Amino acid sequence: MRIDIITLFPEMCEAFLSESIIGRARKKGVVEFACHQLRNYAFDKHRRVDDTTYGGGMGMLMKAEPIALCFEDICRQLDKKPHFIYMSPKGRTLTQQRVRELAQLDNLVILCGHYEGVDQRVLDEYVDEEISIGDYVLTGGELPALVLADSVSRMIPEVLSDDLCFEEESHYNSLLEYPQYTKPFEWHGKQVPEVLMSGHHANIEKWRRERSLEETARLRPDMLKTAALTEKEKQFIRDYLEKLKK
Repeated sequence: MRIDIITLFPEMCEAFLSESIIGRARKKGVVEFACHQLRNYAFDKHRRVDDTTYGGGMGMLMKAEPIALCFEDICRQLDKKPHFIYMSPKGRTLTQQRVRELAQLDNLVILCGHYEGVDQRVLDEYVDEEISIGDYVLTGGELPALVLADSVSRMIPEVLSDDLCFEEESHYNSLLEYPQYTKPFEWHGKQVPEVLMSGHHANIEKWRRERSLEETARLRPDMLKTAALTEKEKQFIRDYLEKLKK
């Protein structure tokens, strides 16, 4: 997969994408990133990418022309139109399911907004979808873009050491992850649950599944609506919630 990021701060994005797991995957060629300086596509002497808004109001708005020129340049490089995403607080909230779907694509282009946003005309003509990482506003779109790039990249084969790294974690199957423990066995008077020390894999899996159901029911009951549950598991959750009421 190749992910292109259109940004005013390519160095900021490059620094993140060159480190840790994603950085190693990038060096191996498993995933490719290209960070584009939007000002390179602004041709006035000050390389301005923003201007005042029609109708008045506070702040500046990102201009359509530099964004369009940058995206068209990327299309020429790829010899096709990639899926174009604008990170926006107005967008659909990012979910693990959408991450999984985007990870199936060959190319993504992510636009980082700034100031008061982006001229609506470029969104209407070029952008395929708007995505938000939460109901709050940041000073720029770089952090949301990196969140999206990271979450999508780690779903690509060979980025993580094993598919189980993400298949058993929170949100993958509409459930939160079970509690986990490491050494020492006892810390601050609390011991690791004995079942995890037993070596009995079936019992361990059963314990993990039940704790996952409990965590989801307690912290994110809304997720249970889309989780694949047996009738026995549904009853387990009902019993657990009754216990919490007592």
